[in-house]
Amino acid sequence: MTAEDLEHKVIQVPEGLAGERVDSALARLLGLSRTRASELVADGHVTLDGFAPAKSDRVTPGSILEASIPAPRRIAVVAAEVEGMRIVFQDDDFVVVDKPVGVAAHPSVGWYGPTVLDHLAGAGIRISTSGAPERRGIVHRLDVGTSGLMAVAKSEHAYTVLKQAFRDRTVDKTYHALVQGHPDPHMGTIDAPIARHPKHDFKFTVKDGGRESVTHYDTLEAHRYASLLTIKLETGRTHQIRVHMSALHHPCVGDLMYGADPTLAKKVGLDRQWLHAKKLGFLHPRTGDYVEFDSDYPDDLTEALAVVRDLD
Repeated sequence: MTAEDLEHKVIQVPEGLAGERVDSALARLLGLSRTRASELVADGHVTLDGFAPAKSDRVTPGSILEASIPAPRRIAVVAAEVEGMRIVFQDDDFVVVDKPVGVAAHPSVGWYGPTVLDHLAGAGIRISTSGAPERRGIVHRLDVGTSGLMAVAKSEHAYTVLKQAFRDRTVDKTYHALVQGHPDPHMGTIDAPIARHPKHDFKFTVKDGGRESVTHYDTLEAHRYASLLTIKLETGRTHQIRVHMSALHHPCVGDLMYGADPTLAKKVGLDRQWLHAKKLGFLHPRTGDYVEFDSDYPDDLTEALAVVRDLD
């Protein structure tokens, strides 16, 4: 990395931040997230009075904080087919993929792994030019740690129609989730607003004043340690199923971020949440006919479910 790739900041610590941790003070002074500030300290991009501090060191008024901030990664699609990605359906208007775990929907700052758009470009599939440059054709998303079905618009008409269909909640989105314990009642609706977590970046929580979020669930299988649920989403908030099930004290098996039992996760061999986008159905954007697609569980989820069944 060259000097041109770094933005240099030199700041004197004010009285109001006396006793703050270095990462917290840096975040507040530069308008960064606490996580980003911690990364800069850990990567050696920060000095305090000329010395490299630990992120937990405390600042004093008058001290000099210097930070060399790397320029944001350029966001771009890289044409490269992704191992394990499967094209379920495509026509002139849209393509449906079966996304494996560990793949993001589209490029973003801070993500260096493969994306759905990378795969489509690598496969020579032209998509809609609508949307932000790094999200062209994207009408909905799946978490990196969630596998299953995702649709991407190929035509401009399909982008407009499908985007609106997701906004209007007319798309049938069905997930399967293996959650800890046994939800009581065994079927129901969770209507609880979701907002960003006040203390943890990249995490969400049920919170008054958050965005309306509605999740319907039903129990397919009940086992000694976990239950297999079918889940339908009315809304499509980030981490919605994970947040709502955690709020019920039945987090997805393997979802350590939202309170899953690490012992059970290890026992079933999972290092991600047991959550799969099983079915996707909507009116075809051009013909108006109803179309529906289905996805089988990937190997890691199949094996984890088999272990849970055996534990009975």
